[in-house]
Amino acid sequence: MTQANSQHAHLLAVHSVDEFVFSVPDLAQARHFYSSFGLDVRNEDGALALYTFAHPHRWARVLPGADKRLLWLSLGVHAEDAPRFERHLRERQVVRIDAPPGAEAGGIWLQGPDGLALQLRVAPKSSPSQPAPREFPTPCRSAGRAPSRSKIQAVHPLYLSHILLFSADVDAARAFYDEVLGLRLSDKSGSVIAFMHTPHGSDHHLIALAKSDGGGLHHSSWCVPSIDAVGMGAQQMLQAGYEQGWGVGRHVLGSNYFRYVRDPWGSFAEYSFDIDFVEAGDHWPAADHPGEDSFYAWGPAVPEDFIVNHELPAG
Repeated sequence: MTQANSQHAHLLAVHSVDEFVFSVPDLAQARHFYSSFGLDVRNEDGALALYTFAHPHRWARVLPGADKRLLWLSLGVHAEDAPRFERHLRERQVVRIDAPPGAEAGGIWLQGPDGLALQLRVAPKSSPSQPAPREFPTPCRSAGRAPSRSKIQAVHPLYLSHILLFSADVDAARAFYDEVLGLRLSDKSGSVIAFMHTPHGSDHHLIALAKSDGGGLHHSSWCVPSIDAVGMGAQQMLQAGYEQGWGVGRHVLGSNYFRYVRDPWGSFAEYSFDIDFVEAGDHWPAADHPGEDSFYAWGPAVPEDFIVNHELPAG
């Protein structure tokens, strides 16, 4: 057994959000939004594939559909864990399903919380295995240290940090991701929001869950290496016509600096810098925090419709 394998031999947990897949009614709009955001957007089999320029992994796909809707999640597992998951799911009598239309038939398909289709598939670990890069201005000297506006280049996120899902029952969803898929609670605030990491090592949250009347995708979060990149990302999206969002600010839970940019369908893409990291095998001191700590330490007021689930019928 290799050293890498021996480190997780006692665990049974997914290690990554290998890919999230959602539909939108206009792929051209999606291409413009995510290209402006700084992702490498490619055409693949009639869909858009979302890559980052710093990593070979495909993080997401955008399919054509009647409306914006989260379709399924593919979660990465280690090869030796696939048969263990088969036994584990069978023992827990977890509902198995067929692959959704347009999805690959391989791997293990199961019905997750809020009716979300989940795929467990053998894949290399794409969640980070060490803290994200942290770039800061050099110490004060006899010349200015701020980037020259005339020389600023486009912000390109490094990798997918996490996704936040809506759920009609945050506690039940958290229990499923813990007891069935092996994720661990990082922090929560009552039954309103919960943050979960993988014991194989990840950012403070790989998946987060927020209270709603049903399922859906609230936002995807993308790592950038500096607070300047957060601010310049906000600026480049403003210049591209996407002025609505939230931030710049700093979260309490996760500690990251953020700017959320609203997409054309009411959900968000987040620039994230300096999020907390949970080393593989480490125990994170999970706690239940008051509501005022569940959103932010500082920043502009939260938009009134920030936590509206636009995947649900209006009203």
